[in-house]
Amino acid sequence: MSFDANLDALNVELPPAPKAMGLYKPVITVGKIVYLSGHGPLSPDGTLQLGKVGQDVDQVVGYAAARQTGLAMLATLKAHLGSLDKINRLVKTFGMVNCVDGFTQQPAVINGFSELMKEVFGEDCGVAARSAIGVNALPANMSVEIEAIFELKD
Repeated sequence: MSFDANLDALNVELPPAPKAMGLYKPVITVGKIVYLSGHGPLSPDGTLQLGKVGQDVDQVVGYAAARQTGLAMLATLKAHLGSLDKINRLVKTFGMVNCVDGFTQQPAVINGFSELMKEVFGEDCGVAARSAIGVNALPANMSVEIEAIFELKD
């Protein structure tokens, strides 16, 4: 199946492609590389999923927020490229979790994003190099923020 077909098969609703919340571009293509600025867990109704993991929300809610952030990124990619089938692979993910001191399960939270990418792009193209870190705050008190780099097909 194509990447677009894989996404359709998941029967999920993409949020609107997020707009910049500052002086930056949400996505830039340079040659065959697509750089996605930090995205947050934007819901289809345009609201952000908020809360500090370990204080306001638990790890399971953080995981869901990371998955929703992946859906926001897919919306940006589809708006920018027209089709996910133009993508060759996910190259790098950088995930930040808004969490309390002492919380150490950032990788488990960011798995919400990573597992979605695997579902859409497959094992070979959807599993990338990755970092997952904890931070003491994110814009608007978002639960997670994720950046990603994709490679385009020739």
